[in-house]
Amino acid sequence: MRRTRAGTVFAAALLVALLSLDGCSTTRTARSAPGQRLDPWENWNRKVFAFNEGLDEKVLKPVATAYTEVVPQPVRNGVGNFFGNVLDAWSAVNNMLQGKFAAGFDDMMRVGTNTVFGLFGVVDVASEMGLDHHYEDFGQTLGRWGIGAGAYLVIPVFGPSSVRDAVALPLDRAASPALLINNGSTQAGIITLQIINTRASLLGASRVIDDISLDKYTFIRDAYLQRRRSLVFDGDVPETPDPEGPLAPPREGAPGADGAAGAVSPPSAASGPSSN
Repeated sequence: MRRTRAGTVFAAALLVALLSLDGCSTTRTARSAPGQRLDPWENWNRKVFAFNEGLDEKVLKPVATAYTEVVPQPVRNGVGNFFGNVLDAWSAVNNMLQGKFAAGFDDMMRVGTNTVFGLFGVVDVASEMGLDHHYEDFGQTLGRWGIGAGAYLVIPVFGPSSVRDAVALPLDRAASPALLINNGSTQAGIITLQIINTRASLLGASRVIDDISLDKYTFIRDAYLQRRRSLVFDGDVPETPDPEGPLAPPREGAPGADGAAGAVSPPSAASGPSSN
């Protein structure tokens, strides 16, 4: 089955990252984890992480579990394919913006094929024809343009991010069928279905994290940062740090290295970070 996402792509990508990480990552402490240098707001992030965990445990996970018990797997796959077809269109735009014209053309072919022959994307005909999925989002596009990832950031409800990805998040989240509908209640229904279907597809992944992670916050942070860096460089990650950019975090010992990432000020407990 082709992986899906809006919040979808990160989720499936995270599972891949979990399976590829070295086993010793699960025993690292927050102090020694490589992502620590990119996490100057850890105290704030952990509070938001705990809030998100509580919300997931009390609301999202029970609803997603009930959804899987009522809705057959083929139907859930079709729902994921439908949303994924829209993401393919957004991926085509980002591939073009990054100069990856062949991948962008493939994505456009996927959208056209699945829309015409796959019931508006419900059936993934394109994959069966050998048209591969090349998902790219605007956060990756900014990274290819030389914008540094910036500090790690946990956003209420939406979860792991970075300053760069948080800036891109509104555009990435807009890549949804709900954008084409003016009726407010219908929009809300589509967004709700997308969230529930995505969470349902990740029930197994969340169990894996719970079972193998001693410090879930650190594990998810390192997996997210590693995976996003790999995606920006299409798996060919250079040995040097991320390209310096306006959102790149300060080097250790440099001015502002005591908690601020470049010119970006840390969120306060009163105002909190903005969500998309």
